[in-house]
Amino acid sequence: MSAAAQPESGVRAIARDAVRARISEVAVDLFDEQGFENVTVEQVAAEVGISARSFHRYFPAKEDAVIVEPVGWGEVVRERFAARPADEPVWDGLRAAYESLLATPGRDEARGKRAMRVLGSTPALRARNLEKHLLWARLLTPLVADRIGGSDATLRAEAIVQASLGCFDIALAAWATDTTGADPKVLLRVAFDALTALREDRLP
Repeated sequence: MSAAAQPESGVRAIARDAVRARISEVAVDLFDEQGFENVTVEQVAAEVGISARSFHRYFPAKEDAVIVEPVGWGEVVRERFAARPADEPVWDGLRAAYESLLATPGRDEARGKRAMRVLGSTPALRARNLEKHLLWARLLTPLVADRIGGSDATLRAEAIVQASLGCFDIALAAWATDTTGADPKVLLRVAFDALTALREDRLP
């Protein structure tokens, strides 16, 4: 490939990502306003100004326009957990990694709330969200297993990671329907602390 062709390829990739982002934004807005099952691919495409065929070049199905990149943010969480101090309790490190993700600059909170509401609105989307978390678990479990060591490290790590993902999901679901201006990081801490209290037998 010539040197001149490489920047052009980069520009095309940026343009493609921009179109994908725009389709996703429009789709989530329509799904939140009208209900996921009530909006067709054709409606989303028309709102964006493309054909249904073009929509499917970017997203194989409607559900994919909501999930977008199932692994992407999981890789961010993995990187941020890996950067935590080695002597930090694993549970605290996972919570801090999720908190760091929620504090990522440039996150559109209003759009994030809409996406979370849509994700929880139908069985198909809840299933896709579970698939996404299983991918995240595959990224995080080896790191947690390395830190906790001992016998059955992978099994115990899987349990810890799945529990942390459950806390993350519950906190975001609560935040998506909250009308009081609650901070998602505070809700995340409440969810994590609930399991800490259970382990320490401090639940009422």
